[in-house]
Amino acid sequence: MALDNTYDARPVQQETAVGAGVQVLLLTLLGTAIGMGTAGWLTGLAFAFASWAVLSRALHRSRLPSFGPANRVTLGRATLVGGVTALVADSFRAAPPVPLLFGLTAVALVLDGVDGRVARRTGTCSPLGARFDMEVDAFLILVLSVYVATDLGPWVLLIGGMRYAFVAAARVWPWLTAPLPPSTARKTVAALQGVLLLLAGADLLPHAAGTGVVALALALLVWSFGRDVAWLWRTSRVRAAVPAGEVRELVAG
Repeated sequence: MALDNTYDARPVQQETAVGAGVQVLLLTLLGTAIGMGTAGWLTGLAFAFASWAVLSRALHRSRLPSFGPANRVTLGRATLVGGVTALVADSFRAAPPVPLLFGLTAVALVLDGVDGRVARRTGTCSPLGARFDMEVDAFLILVLSVYVATDLGPWVLLIGGMRYAFVAAARVWPWLTAPLPPSTARKTVAALQGVLLLLAGADLLPHAAGTGVVALALALLVWSFGRDVAWLWRTSRVRAAVPAGEVRELVAG
């Protein structure tokens, strides 16, 4: 009997379409509430379309049988990030309502700790879900960096751009693409970036204190990336010098 290798992508694709629709609804609510300008609308809509297109293609390639509860949480978080992105783009025209920006960002950061737990408890962990979560995190940090940089200076953009610089560097040095061991320190530093940038951008601190908070965030991020790059480089040297079967033992030692 022949095996049925067909894959029906419609159920998962419908969820991404719903996510895009909710994103447009959120933009409509924000636009009505604050009188959002053209830049905010265009940026928010571009985010919604790009998110839908990239996620739909990734889902089709991964052939997931269902979208899953954890991915739904991440999709909701992406919707909030789209709202934050629109508000930040609109901030170049007029100062955004800080409580609204703060609220959307805070909820998105809180939900960052939810989707992983949901995935583990429901047994729906997947490489796509982990990548989806990572990309939403990285883009939120980039957007917050842009917002804070308008007050503290362009050096803040190093925080948002570091992960993308790492990805670009990996195209030149493939050894950077090797998997990293789990690290609580790495996860903690990544989580602190959003919290510290939000604290600095919420107008709760004096200018000098805000600068210090963001400088601390950057220092922690440089340390975290530097440690990971050093580990990857050492591992690549070991792989080049010894047979593949002995790499894990040597690196662990």
